[in-house]
Amino acid sequence: MNKLQTAATVLIVPGLRDHVAEHWQTLLEARLNNVRSVPPLETDKLDCAARVRAIQHELEQIDGPVILVAHSAGVLMVAHWAARHSGSIKGALLAAPPDLNATWPANYPSPETLKANGWAPLPAGALPFRSLVAGSTNDHLASLEAVTRMARDWGSELVNLGEVGHLNPASGFGHWPQAEALILELDR
Repeated sequence: MNKLQTAATVLIVPGLRDHVAEHWQTLLEARLNNVRSVPPLETDKLDCAARVRAIQHELEQIDGPVILVAHSAGVLMVAHWAARHSGSIKGALLAAPPDLNATWPANYPSPETLKANGWAPLPAGALPFRSLVAGSTNDHLASLEAVTRMARDWGSELVNLGEVGHLNPASGFGHWPQAEALILELDR
């Protein structure tokens, strides 16, 4: 298999479920030549500050420009990271950000739990790097209107993916070829 070549290092920032074997981020990582991934947290899995520290730790191991590739709560982690840190970020692909003001299904943390763990309020300032926010018209964790608002607040370009659910294995997504095209666009 030919590996996808990027000039920048791609840093994968998974969501709260961390690395899932069939997830597009995990499959993408195997296809990339120049890639790192934020490892799963052993403790404090819901602690936003610990997640931000994990991103910063990985970025400190990388020389040169970086493209962040985040999914779900990983997108929120990137927003919190960018509000506190800086680095040589070339761009970010931010896929399926959840809405902290929405009511989520029972198998997800409650908004109150997330707020208690530092996730809210979500930073709303413009990100200091180019970013693409990919959203769905039928995501059970965020309406397209909420995703559009986040993209606008962050100064991001919105990519409407149509009906792709939460862009995860439960929504039928393992390999997501469009991610590669979007990463290459950010790498130019």
